[in-house]
Amino acid sequence: MSNEMNKIRVPTVAEMIANNERPDILFWVGCSGSFDDRAKKISKAIVKILNYCNIKFAILGAEESCTGDPAKRAGNEFAFMMQAIQNIELLKGYEIQKIVTGCPHCFNTLKNEYPELGADFEVVHHTQLINQLIREGRLLLKGGGKFDGKKITFHDPCYLGRANDVYEAPREVLEKLDAELVEMKRSKAKGLCCGAGGAQMFKDAEKGNKEINIERTEDAIEVNADYIATGCPFCNTMMTDGIKHFEKEEKVKVLDIAELISNAADL
Repeated sequence: MSNEMNKIRVPTVAEMIANNERPDILFWVGCSGSFDDRAKKISKAIVKILNYCNIKFAILGAEESCTGDPAKRAGNEFAFMMQAIQNIELLKGYEIQKIVTGCPHCFNTLKNEYPELGADFEVVHHTQLINQLIREGRLLLKGGGKFDGKKITFHDPCYLGRANDVYEAPREVLEKLDAELVEMKRSKAKGLCCGAGGAQMFKDAEKGNKEINIERTEDAIEVNADYIATGCPFCNTMMTDGIKHFEKEEKVKVLDIAELISNAADL
């Protein structure tokens, strides 16, 4: 975690157990949320929300390692298995029962691919948890008016949407803002990938006449959105790069849903 993250209360599971406590939720930060400077801001927004709602949570800290998703998508099943089994043993040792992730790739892997290796955890994406907290009245959007008159469009992450059918939770959250939610022509089950999934983030693109993230950014620009809302650090990177390509950084902002809600709640 960055020094900035350390300024706010983020206990590790080991620290909690040393104090004879156990977290109700483990926040699985993920590689991107831990090491990428832009994604760290998303992690910080999630932590602010968890703290504000008095949720007893913890992170693994230095004990957290990659879920193995990039290795699996790139075809290295052995590396994935080694990574996954190591993580499962650690989580079982700490008796973790519920996990929240800021990344759909971690979410999908922990939720759908770890069980066949012996995992038995409840796994939720941060947009699902935020939606639940708002519904329960635990998260109040005091400053929702900051987005009054603005247009927000949501880019569906592949591993949240098509892979797990989570379409409504992020939209229900965004509808709580005083903004107009506008849909791109390709959305929900027909959404277009940002171009980062399947370990594509870490390799050069194949030959073609246009990068996928440029095509996807065009969809967002077409609906005249002031904000592109994301629910994935990889999508955030790709859409941000797309906005930079069109030199529209001043007009269109790319923010994770956690950042939009943290902002609206004055956290």
